[in-house]
Amino acid sequence: MAKESGSKPKTGSKSAPKSKASGIQDDSNALDDGYFNEEFDPDAPAFSESGLFGLPHDDAAEKAKIHLIPVPWEVTTSYGKGTGNGPAAILRASRQVDLFDLETGDAWKVGFYMDPVSSVWKKRGRTLKEKAQERLEFLEAGEESASSEGLRAEINAASDELNAWVEEQATAKLKAGKIVGLVGGDHSTPFGLIQAISQHLKGDFGILHIDAHADLRDAYQGYTHSHASIMNNVIEKIKPRCLVQIGIRDFCREEFEMSEKHRGRSGDIGSARIVTHYDRSIKKRLNAGESFDAIIKEIIKDLPKNVYVSFDIDGLDPALCPNTGTPVPGGLSFDQASGIFSALADSGKKIVGFDLNEVSEPEPGGAEWDANVGARMLFKLCGWTAVTNGLAERRV
Repeated sequence: MAKESGSKPKTGSKSAPKSKASGIQDDSNALDDGYFNEEFDPDAPAFSESGLFGLPHDDAAEKAKIHLIPVPWEVTTSYGKGTGNGPAAILRASRQVDLFDLETGDAWKVGFYMDPVSSVWKKRGRTLKEKAQERLEFLEAGEESASSEGLRAEINAASDELNAWVEEQATAKLKAGKIVGLVGGDHSTPFGLIQAISQHLKGDFGILHIDAHADLRDAYQGYTHSHASIMNNVIEKIKPRCLVQIGIRDFCREEFEMSEKHRGRSGDIGSARIVTHYDRSIKKRLNAGESFDAIIKEIIKDLPKNVYVSFDIDGLDPALCPNTGTPVPGGLSFDQASGIFSALADSGKKIVGFDLNEVSEPEPGGAEWDANVGARMLFKLCGWTAVTNGLAERRV
């Protein structure tokens, strides 16, 4: 798909991959006939009304294998802004992504579908973000008061409601046999999805966390479900078998000590072991001549068969995400991050769900670089998820 077209899409039933005359090999694991019609050309420009990655969206909610929940929420962000509009920005940028992938081939044929962005949560998130900013001004002035305490309580209650809504949406999709991902929004948003997947798998999964930050703070700034507290909440409340962190380079002593405390745990169901691979440690090994592939192969040995991937875009080099809320020098290249997913496939592990967060909408008039990178990383996540679940075949 070269680039978006302003033309209206062709009409007709959206069904099966384009006919064999197109040169695209049919896949027995792909969607059944009735999803992409023969008029759909995966190499043509995408239409502005099309779905994620330019795919037709008629019947997609029912037939697509991989479903994404967009969450337009950035209430607890503490520095930059714009990630509340991340899902919409990623959707727009996704129509620029070519569907054929050198590594995952035609994985798109299994169907990648994103729900419409909730106008209710978008509006509510904007209102509460203004209140959070008001409270932040109190905190910065050292003037915590009954008024600011009331704002904190209101935001915590709303976060609980959001988590319950996400969990409800995810649970329904899992029961329908879908593989579920989430597109944020700030990094507090996937808690409900991780909770749903934990219940679905009875706790038998681990989390691969790619991020610049450890996100192990306890109720940062008084917010129980702060974006800086997501992994603390996951470890203490959900208790996956393990949390393996990659790219971490910005953390406080509290987070460091929590990681050290949980490092020695067994990794059995409910043990919540933490293994943090700091960005500096990885870079030192690279500088000493080790290959990134060898390092990642060693790192993922700590993960069980079932892996949930939690990806904060600031885990990448900030040159790839300059407008993210809290950019930090260092980080992974795009190919290194994608190589991690490939390594998961090589090791026989299964991506059972994922989230992509903290992709920010550009300032008015700015280039959608962050969304472009985010959309392409999302495409990689979807493709490798399909491959590791046996729904698509890898090429190389």
